[in-house]
Amino acid sequence: MLLACIIALTTSALIAWILSHTRGRWLALDIPNRRSLHSRPTPRTGGLAILAGAAAGVFTHWLLDGQLLLDTAIAGAIFTLLAVALIDDHYHIAAGLRLLIQATVVALLLFSEAVTGPVSLPWFAVLLGLMWMINLYNFMDGMDGFAAGMAIFGFGTFALLAWQAGNMDFALGNAIIVAACAGFLLLNFPPAKLFMGDAGSTVLGLLAGVVILKAHVDAILPVWLGLLVFSPFIVDASITLTARLLRGERVWTAHKSHYYQKLVESGWGHRKTVLAEYVLMAGCCASAVLAAGLSLASQISVFGGWTVIYTILIYQIHRAEQRGDPQT
Repeated sequence: MLLACIIALTTSALIAWILSHTRGRWLALDIPNRRSLHSRPTPRTGGLAILAGAAAGVFTHWLLDGQLLLDTAIAGAIFTLLAVALIDDHYHIAAGLRLLIQATVVALLLFSEAVTGPVSLPWFAVLLGLMWMINLYNFMDGMDGFAAGMAIFGFGTFALLAWQAGNMDFALGNAIIVAACAGFLLLNFPPAKLFMGDAGSTVLGLLAGVVILKAHVDAILPVWLGLLVFSPFIVDASITLTARLLRGERVWTAHKSHYYQKLVESGWGHRKTVLAEYVLMAGCCASAVLAAGLSLASQISVFGGWTVIYTILIYQIHRAEQRGDPQT
């Protein structure tokens, strides 16, 4: 297990370094605009480093143990999202077509029972939930070190819980994702020299949704606590999308109204904001781990407590934005 993770981290870091120092017409660049938080053109192909690192880790485990950690249906979904992202980088794909492809990918996953297994879950809710995870992770990938950090905290939590439950394959699969994201984060931490782009964010979003559901099916962590693990992304993206819909805005266009963007713009900058988000992520993950062994009533109380915390944080950000006070 340790060797597979080391291989994943090393491969990801090496490819991330190569991509950050490579220039070519094939290399997609994120060009700054008035809605960007960065100020210089930056390669956005870091997702390839994450996926290559994860693939190297999975391959290493297969060579040593003879077991393939990745379900065929999930592997097909990953490669489909990767292909769409790479094509979209060079030849724009309409938002409607991207959503249709995502819906097809998720529907095939549900049909194969790669996610839900023998447990009966509302298929329509799972379909919408997985599609939302794919897109919200993409929406939240707009700050240096943010999406990779969420992946490290989130998948790391599921790796720990799966290990405690004795589900070693599930633990290793999550640990490999953590290692691959850590290798990429070496080049993505503020100031970032490389972005993960859609190839990384959409796949990580899908995997986050799959892991939440799989942990619920395998009785490792109930789905509401799984949502708490990734709630720093889920809450920000969901509230922001709802507010934009109510204002009649085109939600598929770029914007700067996420709460993390407001913090960066208020004067906090990338480093201070992402470190504050890491503290929030650590708190959510620790709460989920501690609540995993509690009664249902206690788990609901933990979930409710974080609802109050998020309400207070959002209120404070709105107050700071209205006063124009970057120190709040």
